[in-house]
Amino acid sequence: MADVKKVVLAYSGGLDTSVILKWLQDTYNCEVVTFTADLGQGEEVEPARAKAQAMGVKEIYIDDLREEFVRDFVYPMFRANTVYEGEYLLGTSIARPLIAKRLIEIANETGADAISHGATGKGNDQVRFELGAYALKPGVKVIAPWREWDLLSREKLMDYAEKHAIPIERHGKKKSPYSMDANLLHISYEGGVLEDTWTEHEEDMWKWTVSPEAAPDAPTYIELTYRAGDIVAIDGKELSPATVLAELNRIGGENGIGRLDIVENRFVGMKSRGCYETPGGTIMLKAHRAIESITLDREVAHLKDELMPKYASLIYNGFWWSPERLMLQQMIDASQANVNGVVRLKLYKGNVIVTGRKSDDSLFDANIATFEEDGGAYNQQDAAGFIKLNALRMRIAAGKGRKLV
Repeated sequence: MADVKKVVLAYSGGLDTSVILKWLQDTYNCEVVTFTADLGQGEEVEPARAKAQAMGVKEIYIDDLREEFVRDFVYPMFRANTVYEGEYLLGTSIARPLIAKRLIEIANETGADAISHGATGKGNDQVRFELGAYALKPGVKVIAPWREWDLLSREKLMDYAEKHAIPIERHGKKKSPYSMDANLLHISYEGGVLEDTWTEHEEDMWKWTVSPEAAPDAPTYIELTYRAGDIVAIDGKELSPATVLAELNRIGGENGIGRLDIVENRFVGMKSRGCYETPGGTIMLKAHRAIESITLDREVAHLKDELMPKYASLIYNGFWWSPERLMLQQMIDASQANVNGVVRLKLYKGNVIVTGRKSDDSLFDANIATFEEDGGAYNQQDAAGFIKLNALRMRIAAGKGRKLV
């Protein structure tokens, strides 16, 4: 432990990371640099500065990463229509590689030889943080206190904080029963009653969305403008990536969109139940598929759909900085060159309904697709040979008496 002189800690200012800060100082006898990221979680991050200063921290980083988060992480992920296990939009997963990147940047800037995080030894986040760190700085030392100490309950953490005069209030307010994580893409809920997979989630748990039953009786219409696969405007007004997502969260939340209750398979091997609110992301996924439906070649679209589960697993499991994810991203980004245009959506009581899509790069040809006279644009007699050639192998097998069932 004596070889650690300085460590960069991912620091929220809450109970866990405040205890970790003091524990690092005492256990490793090292200088601690704190890093607090504003990813749009909706909570003040500046109070973390005062708490860190009170604990003797000299180098304090508080960074607004909202634009970088959406532009360089969320948008690239949504170009692939990424969904993990058919439902999860990866709100927590996609934030971790950015935090890992910034931890390493700060370590390089300050000459630190280690980084530290507050992820537990049971979850996915430890993997995501550390895989990113090792990919970006192979020789860095990673300190994961939850895998080293014996402070394995909230009460033990509170007792440690009290014993060491760590500025954490021990008050009588009702503590949220859930473990929550929030950023501009989503807010997640785990623990509490959710650990019983048969128990329905509580209505007062949700923070960002009204229930579909309580959503307005009149639908909300919006138009999203796409350029190279990314949303650049809402209702004709150009907005930055972070502003786009924040506005879609607001509109989606008002219409009861984006609630999810799932049991997912963690990378470490266990199943975990989680509830998620992803109003903006839910809208983005539906709209992106709609604009791709008229601008992407069929085989390109199908190939993307085949590769997407692998891409989703790479993000979920923490391999954002891996060569295979980077390779897939180049292919995905190349596919988006002509994904331009406008999608019109109707938002109504938890539903996202596509009502229109248009693009100067559209491959939809009404002259060919029409059920009316097409003026010879499509020769229906060509279909006979097409069908016979595709049936050839089956006709041969049937002729040999092969049983199909």
